[in-house]
Amino acid sequence: MKLDEIKDLLNQKLETNHLHRSEADFAVLLTKKANSVLAKIQKSLWFEIISAIVITIAFALIAFTSKYESIKIYFSVFTFVFIPFTIGFVFLLKKTSTIDNNLPVKSNLLSIVNILEEFMKRYFQFTIALIPICLVFSFALGYTEKEPIHFMDNLITAYKPTFSLVLVFTFVYVIGLVVGVYYFTKWYLKKMYGKYVAELKNYINELNN
Repeated sequence: MKLDEIKDLLNQKLETNHLHRSEADFAVLLTKKANSVLAKIQKSLWFEIISAIVITIAFALIAFTSKYESIKIYFSVFTFVFIPFTIGFVFLLKKTSTIDNNLPVKSNLLSIVNILEEFMKRYFQFTIALIPICLVFSFALGYTEKEPIHFMDNLITAYKPTFSLVLVFTFVYVIGLVVGVYYFTKWYLKKMYGKYVAELKNYINELNN
């Protein structure tokens, strides 16, 4: 049998198998694929939850053990900031835990995609908004700190930086921090959630077709 004839037979078999599959069969198949993607999203969320808990505990320990009042205040505030943040991850994990079998597959997927896209949008906005807040807050606390910071004092004594040099360094540092956090957050969200949302959208398009 020639190669072209073998190809024709295979194509005919694939077309025949496709015709015998009902919409229910495709729905079941897509549900399995979607659940596989959701399992990966859940792993990402578990990573976020565990990381948030570890960070919260670490911030609380720093707040309680530091001898500097400014550091105590700074890390105490962000300890409380991370608590609702962690609760948000738990809520999202619950929302993406399973597909509701009482609803159509497409409705389930659309709901989950919308929730994840809104989550990624708010996650990004929150991260970017934290940059100026953290900078202003830390500078204000550092300026009002009464306890001598020996490391900073030694640095100033050794290099004697001028006001212009400090201004330029601060400007470069802030710009570098903003750009770095911006692109890192974009990459991080795409890696953790974005690529999986794209897969779910593909399954929705398959259901539409």
